[in-house]
Amino acid sequence: MSASFLCLNRNGEIELVDRVRLILAVLAGKTITSLIGILRLGAGSVFPGTIANRLQPQILDRLCRQVKYGIIIIAGTNGKTTTSLLLRQILERQGWRVAHNATGANLHNGLITALLESTDFSGKLKADYAILEVDENVVPKVLPQVQPKCILGLNLFRDQLDRYGEVDTISERWQRAIVQLPSDMVAILNADDPTLSYLGQKLVETGKKVKFFGLSEPGQYLDEIPHAVDSIYCPSCGHSLEYRGVYLSHLGDYSCPSCGFSKGQVAIDSQEWPQILIGIYNKYNTIAAALAAQEIGIESDPILETIANFQAAFGRAEELEVEGKKVRILLSKNPVGMNETIRAVTQIEETGGVSAKLIVLNDRIPDGTDVSWIWDVDTEKLVALGGTIVVSGDRVYDMALRLRYSQKDNSNGLKLVVKEDLSEAIATALESTPADKTLHILPTYSAMLEVRGFLTGRKIL
Repeated sequence: MSASFLCLNRNGEIELVDRVRLILAVLAGKTITSLIGILRLGAGSVFPGTIANRLQPQILDRLCRQVKYGIIIIAGTNGKTTTSLLLRQILERQGWRVAHNATGANLHNGLITALLESTDFSGKLKADYAILEVDENVVPKVLPQVQPKCILGLNLFRDQLDRYGEVDTISERWQRAIVQLPSDMVAILNADDPTLSYLGQKLVETGKKVKFFGLSEPGQYLDEIPHAVDSIYCPSCGHSLEYRGVYLSHLGDYSCPSCGFSKGQVAIDSQEWPQILIGIYNKYNTIAAALAAQEIGIESDPILETIANFQAAFGRAEELEVEGKKVRILLSKNPVGMNETIRAVTQIEETGGVSAKLIVLNDRIPDGTDVSWIWDVDTEKLVALGGTIVVSGDRVYDMALRLRYSQKDNSNGLKLVVKEDLSEAIATALESTPADKTLHILPTYSAMLEVRGFLTGRKIL
């Protein structure tokens, strides 16, 4: 069989053999998804894509080509799921059909599985837009196949160093991949992140369209730069950056006294947009989604209406009621994320009264096997609140040790409870939560999924 038979014909249609392989891959993927659902074997967010990709190695490319108006990639260390969900709801409010990996499966096979949900059995994908949350480390690998209309870069923090390496390495990979994309693609990047701001300015030099978002709210500055910062050196010359103020970690208003590098000019005024979910990081998620929606052509009023009615994505400041008590799940999977979670919890409990907390630390593949990052977390602030802190997870004793080292004395009556069994840990934390207070649960990624399983699908004990 000639190679040309497998290529695209003059009308741009996939030739017969390629088409048959696509249909078989779609049928296999959708069948597996159905079986997983019937047998209740899990979310089925990855395995269908794995099988489909084996039958048609070009399936991601084939499906992405069929998205009517374009694909939006959302990447970064923190905030991908919340931003993706908010942007999806904004687009759906306009009547558009959106394909979206809502489960957060953001590797290659997860993207395929998500697109299969919007594909019929003939291999035709029916979506106006696709919003794909993509793991920051695989962005360069999927860009050639996805060919996005827009790339939304939220932030770059140290996360799972055993897998990714440092943030500068990731940024360099992004730049090499993005410059190869068509000229009509737009990159929307966080100007408050020096690494992403520098990336955007370099992309502009290559002729790419770039828009920046960031905060313009000096009243939200931290009192000092956190010790667990990732990128306070100029990405252009290496000199220490001068900060007028920091919003979280190394994100803030900065400039380089040596080479003149500074924060990119933002295209959105953060003070004009409300913050619904707790945490300053969610303000970043809000304005990022708003700017992306505006770039598509959506007016401010429908965006604001969607924000006003927005509910948190699962595990991301998600609020539940369990056994008559309020529970809030705050995903905490790296130093910056957990520090911001602790900051939010501290602000709540300093004004509303101390409640119980549950911390669940796992070290599985989705979490990163290196848990040394917990020593970069400001757990002293959480311990200083007092009350009951229940600890569980695969690395429960690592977390308990970190908390014990955070305790100067026991003058605040802190009660530290170690429970290897997660169901017992959840039950203990609920029992320790006053009826008029909220139990805050701080889990890593795989731990968050387990916690939600207990809280929403099974009895505690």
